[in-house]
Amino acid sequence: MNVAEIKKYDIANGEGVRVSLFVSGCRRHCKGCFNEIAWDFSYGKPFTEETEEELFSALAPTYISGLSLLGGDPFEPENSSALLPFVEKVKKAFPQKNIWCYTGYTYDMGKLKEPHADTPAARKLLQLIDILVDGQFKEELKDIRLKFRGSSNQRVLDLNRTREEGKPVLHLP
Repeated sequence: MNVAEIKKYDIANGEGVRVSLFVSGCRRHCKGCFNEIAWDFSYGKPFTEETEEELFSALAPTYISGLSLLGGDPFEPENSSALLPFVEKVKKAFPQKNIWCYTGYTYDMGKLKEPHADTPAARKLLQLIDILVDGQFKEELKDIRLKFRGSSNQRVLDLNRTREEGKPVLHLP
């Protein structure tokens, strides 16, 4: 997996001050995507132990609310399998911090609807995510007034409450 970008003080991609990891690679190629450069799986730099250490150091301060995963798309199979062990370590080291994830795929009660992305690693990764912004960006539904999403078809899901209640629960910031 390659890293397109790391933002250590991000306030746009989730609540609070966050560390955001943008992974490379996306097959969806949404018209009007804000991060088209990250479609290419080979863009950026490889995710290494040094990258992991950099992220852990950035997550350590108490004013950091959590980690946001974006892309590209974290749920491309190549990315979800590489992210899973890292996110497991983050959850163990920082249980008080939350994890947000943005994907063009669609969540459906513990899995992704699209068979291509619904892998064992993706299902495990979904169990570790607190807030999921799902759905393909649609330029014709773009609305800059929306919080934490680009188009009105996308959802901001509270996955903890969704798992508890057995039905999709929207996170209403």
